[in-house]
Amino acid sequence: MAGERARLTALYGGLLLLAGALLTGVVYLLVKEGLYSSISLAVTGTVPAQRLEDLPSPYPTAYPTSYPTAFPSAGWVSAAPASPGPSPGTRLPSEVLAITRSVSDAAESAALERLLTVSLAVLVVYAVLSVALAWWMAGRVLRPVAVITETARRLSGENLHERIALDGPPGELKRLADTFDGMLGRMERLVSAQQRFAANAAHELRTPVAVQRAAAEIGLAGEPSPERVARIRGKLIEVADDSERIIEGLLLLAASDQGLRERRPVAVHEVARDAVDALAAEAAERDVTVSVRAEPLTVDGDAVLLDRLVHNLVANGLRHNLPDGRVEVRTGPSGIEVTNTGPEIPPGTVPLLFEPFRRLTERTHAPGEGAGLGLSIVESIARAHDATTEAFPNAEGGGLTVRVRFGS
Repeated sequence: MAGERARLTALYGGLLLLAGALLTGVVYLLVKEGLYSSISLAVTGTVPAQRLEDLPSPYPTAYPTSYPTAFPSAGWVSAAPASPGPSPGTRLPSEVLAITRSVSDAAESAALERLLTVSLAVLVVYAVLSVALAWWMAGRVLRPVAVITETARRLSGENLHERIALDGPPGELKRLADTFDGMLGRMERLVSAQQRFAANAAHELRTPVAVQRAAAEIGLAGEPSPERVARIRGKLIEVADDSERIIEGLLLLAASDQGLRERRPVAVHEVARDAVDALAAEAAERDVTVSVRAEPLTVDGDAVLLDRLVHNLVANGLRHNLPDGRVEVRTGPSGIEVTNTGPEIPPGTVPLLFEPFRRLTERTHAPGEGAGLGLSIVESIARAHDATTEAFPNAEGGGLTVRVRFGS
């Protein structure tokens, strides 16, 4: 910070000093151009004529009254009157001009020398004041940056709730501080979500391991009968399948969070029909009616991830439903929409359903129960395709409506 302040001080001080030097030079030149004429007018207008006559003249003031005239016939020379000249003590106009110019030059030289001396002294004082003012101004400008730097240095995972909350007039630094506060808010939510994800993932993976260990230690203790062995075997396979689904969901979630490596046109309306056909047996088993209204929708993206997105939406509508319920799947230019009947959902809990391992009710580890990754995977895949996801509880009949909008 000290280095930036020194650079700003040098910049501000240099600009102020340059402006002062230019101003001094312009004033000196303007004064020099008009000083001679001003002094000449002042001298000729204020000095009396008799004082000018008393000054020594470079020209002669007495002239002879007669010139010799030769008479060759008489052999002598007589004096003839000369032409009249200026009377003694009278000065010619050229003499007045020479005296005025001499006085003006001397006054101009003295005035310019005095002006230059005073200007240089003032410029030195101005330079010192400019550097001091520039140092103070640089400190004022960089003070918010110092606050931001100190806050960023102090932050860690334990105090992400702190904010800069810069109090100042609107400007670039105010916007920078507000942007930094917004970034801290997003980081806090992200870190909190990651912490919840890690805790929930550890819980979800620990439960199958505990079940497998208990089945192996208790069910196979002593000399188990073939029936017990078969039952324990089926339980272990079921738990292993459950763990495998959780791991696959986590891998899919991680892959979608990394974004897309390549994009190809995908007919999402055909993907929706295929997903409904693939889940037809489960829908019949749960006594849920699934209807599809597939208008053309083509998206540039990953076909595998988009298939998983639509599959998860339909499967979520099936598994969180009621007997004799229904699921409606619609595609069109605006995106994908899946609506299902089911239990009433409080509006405040809807955003939580998109977090990993979050459910409306506690997990019972019943057969076919999901791991709570369905909607979080949907949101991650949608984000990878530059799409937005929104959900809201239905006004009548309970259930949920989920929409995925692609592009604009």
